[in-house]
Amino acid sequence: MIESLTLLEQHPLWLTGIAGLLGLVVGSFLNVVIYRLPLIMEREWQEQCAEYLECPDKKPEGNAITLSRPGSHCPHCGHEIRPWENIPVLSFLIQMGRCSQCREKISWRYPAIESLSAVLSLALAWQLGFGWPLLFGLFFLWALLALTFIDLDKQLLPDQITLPLLWLGIILSFFNIYTPLAMSVIGAIAGYLVLWSVYWGFKLLTGKEGMGYGDFKLLAALGAWFGWQALPLLILLASISGAVFGLAFILFFQHDRRQPIPFGPYLAFAGWVMLMWGQSLMFYYQQWLRF
Repeated sequence: MIESLTLLEQHPLWLTGIAGLLGLVVGSFLNVVIYRLPLIMEREWQEQCAEYLECPDKKPEGNAITLSRPGSHCPHCGHEIRPWENIPVLSFLIQMGRCSQCREKISWRYPAIESLSAVLSLALAWQLGFGWPLLFGLFFLWALLALTFIDLDKQLLPDQITLPLLWLGIILSFFNIYTPLAMSVIGAIAGYLVLWSVYWGFKLLTGKEGMGYGDFKLLAALGAWFGWQALPLLILLASISGAVFGLAFILFFQHDRRQPIPFGPYLAFAGWVMLMWGQSLMFYYQQWLRF
């Protein structure tokens, strides 16, 4: 075991390769989380509403789904996906993007998310090298990927992901892995309050809601991981990327300006950038402020 860890530490190519393969496998699981977690939450809300209104006949019918049940199956014909048909990316290519039973097309997004998870995991391993920051950074990355695509699909950032991410950031600060404890706690508080203030200011001025509470919690989690001093740069990166992509959607994809664009993906992008190049960016950012 010790020899294996030494090998990974001394040979970056082995480390990045294993991280990439792990990212590929986890990416397959992320597809399940992205699709099923909103459905699980929606069913829970329906059950809670039925109980509150005392209308048992309004409870959702059928068996409750989980992240593991029922097994993966084709949404068109119900064909149960066999293990050799569930190999990340490879099975999609072998089956030419179609179900082996009914030959209906499989969404390209499944292998795309698997590939993205693999590439970003590989890049993170190459950048951070062997150590605790990489281990927990991979979990951070995978959580951000799940949040990004759930928010794009449903305009929702589930507490089941944002809150554990927040608490993990604070726990890691006890060991000074990314930032000291005091900076982490202040970052979590300030991250939440900053967007909370923007939300209420915008609502008082316009009568509309500019963002959701999930955005507050995600920025609080980022503050817990990187400290309060990183919050201005995180918000700047998220705002710039949001403006660029938002403008591109309007100009090239005919996105309706009245339709809200989720802010979570851009916060997630800012968090990934900070994880990869945070120290260098903070140095140049502080130099720019002094100038």
